[in-house]
Amino acid sequence: MADAGTIAGQAERLRAAGALGRSGLLVRLFDYLAEGAASGARPKEVEIALQVFGRDAAFDGAQDASVRVAMHRLRKKLDEYYAGPARAEPVRLAIPVGEYRLVLRDHAAEVPSRPPRRRWPWIAAGLLAAVNLLVLGIVWQGAQGAPGAAAARREPWAGLLRSDRPLVVVVGDYYIFGETDPATGAGRLVREYGVDSHEDLEAFRRASPEAAERLRDLDLYYLPVGAAHALASVLPVLARGGETPRIVMASDLTSEMLRGSDIVYLGYLSGLGPLRDATFSASRFRPGDTWDELADTRSRRVFLSQEGGPGRTAGTQRDYGYLTAFPGPEGGRILVIAGMRDVGLMEAAEAAVRPATLVQLGRAQGAAGGFEALVEADGMRRSNIAGRLVVAAPLEVGGIWTRPRRDLLFPAG
Repeated sequence: MADAGTIAGQAERLRAAGALGRSGLLVRLFDYLAEGAASGARPKEVEIALQVFGRDAAFDGAQDASVRVAMHRLRKKLDEYYAGPARAEPVRLAIPVGEYRLVLRDHAAEVPSRPPRRRWPWIAAGLLAAVNLLVLGIVWQGAQGAPGAAAARREPWAGLLRSDRPLVVVVGDYYIFGETDPATGAGRLVREYGVDSHEDLEAFRRASPEAAERLRDLDLYYLPVGAAHALASVLPVLARGGETPRIVMASDLTSEMLRGSDIVYLGYLSGLGPLRDATFSASRFRPGDTWDELADTRSRRVFLSQEGGPGRTAGTQRDYGYLTAFPGPEGGRILVIAGMRDVGLMEAAEAAVRPATLVQLGRAQGAAGGFEALVEADGMRRSNIAGRLVVAAPLEVGGIWTRPRRDLLFPAG
């Protein structure tokens, strides 16, 4: 039987660190496995389905992958925790591949004698290997010479590179699930507004029992095309610090990361996830009926993307990007580089490393604690052709984290 005291201690530290995120299902699963590990139990998939997921006796693992998907997510959370804040722990909790139990492992026996500083992680399990190789090449080039050097000497980049906090690049992602046509057996992938996680899908299935059998949790997420372009623009600047940053998806961003790290967000405005409320708390801009629209509450101008749908014209279309920088909840730095759509995101990322634009942003910030800016972009077929800075203004950051705005309303997607 495993050392119950050691397991209980590891489990308590992991919970206190918030390593499981906000998922109630993962917390319940972890608690169930931790209790079983302390007593030497080896639960089966069907037992977990009945006792943790609330399935009935008709549960069929061949048709319902929810337990396997949750185990995969929990294993990933444990790996991230012990690779980051708990990397010095002499023992760790782990889930052996293909099994449904927690075990204790000797951490010292698994890691090299000289631990790496910040290891380069895969951007996400669903990204193509070619994208990862492209990003690694960008970082290597940025570390060698000129790319990013001018931007690295100016704020907000200079502060990020001087900081002794871990740096986390957060990429806005979107959850998708599968749906099977009961008549033909054909399958399709679905992006449903309001269904942004495994737990949301479970709630959706419970609320729509007639559709539950058709829906499948595939543990899939997707990224905007513009995110790769934005990474290519930004990473050479960050590489000037000599280390590659940790890259996570917005769906995996935890409160611990927010408190203890510097954050750079890259993605759509609609993909901000846990950063959404803080981003708009002190902003002069408000989203409209969709994330393709921003209203300036001071000038009363409305900025509407023309990219919100399939391209039906060979001409240029207009899009918008948004940039803002403000302090984190415990003294870190947060930089948001976002777009309504791909063209706006691309232009925002290029503007964020353009020395002339950084000078304007620095002037706008002045003595304030942060800044915000809107860039207008002309693009064609997901490529930005030209862009300009439309708004650059100081951001009064007091109360962003201590007095959250209750009147903020956001589109569904």
